[in-house]
Amino acid sequence: MSNDKNNVPAPANAPSPNFLRAIVENDLAAGTHVRAGLPPVITRFPPEPNGYLHVGHAKSIHVNFGLARDYGGRCHLRFDDTNPEKEDTEYVDTIKDSVKWLGFDWEQDGQSHLYFASDYFEQLYTMAEYLITSGHAYVDSQSAEDMARNRGNFGTPGTNSPFRDRPAAESLALFRAMRAGQFKDGEHILRAKISEDGMASPNMNMRDPAIYRIRHAHHHRTGDAWCIYPMYDYTHPISDALENITHSVCTLEFQDHRPFYDWLLATLAEGGFFKQPVPRQYEFARLNTTYVVTSKRKLRQLVEEGIVSGWDDPRMPTLVGLRRRGFTPDSIKLFCDRTGTSKSDGWIDMSVLEGALRDDLDPKAPRATAVLRPLKLIIDNFPADLSVPCSCPVHPHFPERGERTFPITRELWIEQEDFMEVPSKGYFRFYPPIGDAPGSRVRLRHGYVAECVGYDKDADGKVSAVHVKYFEDSKSGTEGSNAYKVKGNIHWVSAATALEAEVRLYDRLFLDPHPDAGGKDFKTALNPAALEVVTAYLEPGMSAAEPEQRFQFERHGYFVADRVDSAPGKPVFNRVTTLKDSWGK
Repeated sequence: MSNDKNNVPAPANAPSPNFLRAIVENDLAAGTHVRAGLPPVITRFPPEPNGYLHVGHAKSIHVNFGLARDYGGRCHLRFDDTNPEKEDTEYVDTIKDSVKWLGFDWEQDGQSHLYFASDYFEQLYTMAEYLITSGHAYVDSQSAEDMARNRGNFGTPGTNSPFRDRPAAESLALFRAMRAGQFKDGEHILRAKISEDGMASPNMNMRDPAIYRIRHAHHHRTGDAWCIYPMYDYTHPISDALENITHSVCTLEFQDHRPFYDWLLATLAEGGFFKQPVPRQYEFARLNTTYVVTSKRKLRQLVEEGIVSGWDDPRMPTLVGLRRRGFTPDSIKLFCDRTGTSKSDGWIDMSVLEGALRDDLDPKAPRATAVLRPLKLIIDNFPADLSVPCSCPVHPHFPERGERTFPITRELWIEQEDFMEVPSKGYFRFYPPIGDAPGSRVRLRHGYVAECVGYDKDADGKVSAVHVKYFEDSKSGTEGSNAYKVKGNIHWVSAATALEAEVRLYDRLFLDPHPDAGGKDFKTALNPAALEVVTAYLEPGMSAAEPEQRFQFERHGYFVADRVDSAPGKPVFNRVTTLKDSWGK
């Protein structure tokens, strides 16, 4: 399908328009990136493999892979692995898994477009030598303290390094000696020499930025072949150009870095390394979500201090944590669509993500009955050896999905909150006889109407069992049931056949919507009720639940069989989210 006016390919799934799509469509109409053998749109997602991806990264993945998908292009997955002290293959593997879990792929027409910045180390080095010989870079031998002091600040120009006018031949010799391992970490650094104004630029990123530093560290891919490593701002634009990226889409914090991006590629194009048009950088607002922290340092602190069980703890905002919690790829992509793509920063409430999850799961998730806080209910006049089958739809809105069956027996489990010794006003569940008035009548959902006749207490004075009598002609679905008009309707499971299961009730990890804003200690905002583990009773068919299979536990919310701890016939369930947003209410 195409737009007849300008013959621009229309997005396959007609997504909502935004400024990035307008840029791409204008470039397509103008033929800006028509190159033999290459698609007209090539984007990239370039994470550093030094941690686990979080929900904010999902937006960047969605934007970059989505643009390529919708405009007949391709998206590269490129690892920015230029900092060997923090990077590891563990992070490479989990990032690849997370991107694929979200439903995106870097393979196209049988060809993989998986790249590493370390693939380009030799080319990056060659270009750095060119910058030195052409007068666009120099080796600075100041101490780190002097460099920081001479950099100035946003209101004060910096001071040129005393080594800024070092002869190119001398800088080149020093740079080669740096590569050869003749210096210690920090003894020298290679800096770009952008303009005659030097350190006077109002943009701090243009004040002779560092482009190479010495690091005697083992690299996860190149081993000990290098002891100098390029900086991100230097590596990123060159990697884009080497991969023929057309639209380098990143978040707004890189907006002030764009002048250096443009200067570097223009300078290298003048040197014959690249042809025009070179890639262009475009920025959009990052995804800022309330009630989470996304700093890798702080997330690592949560893991290392044992506040959470690991990077995939279901309370974590990491994609592996969201996956284990029970979030679906479609719900996260729906969330990204709903939050939009703009150039204005803002905060998105966590309830928007939870709402997207409910909207995704409601038509998909089969229903099930679960009693999370069990209280024994005994039907005194129900024969001890009798078991009567009951049934209800797998999904109330899709009868074609069939029925699920479970028995009603003399002893059942009900929720503790479905009985009160002294009922409050408007309470329509079980309560005992009061004076001359009989106990309440309640329908046991999909079963019989029962009337409360009494209750038992244990030695501590806690209610241990509720006693009722049932009416044999009141079974749901029979003609006799119409004669019983009751206001209460509660769920239950048979004590004889119920599946006993561990259920983990997860909630938000922080009580403060901005737990680390303004320099606050984020750990003081931890939610002590972010995890509660209960022993619950579920309808017997739930023993067949498979890891990552999601259900709506009627009345309680959406749950998933834990992908790590569930075993055949013995699933462990995580609460993904409640049936409606009740946070803070």
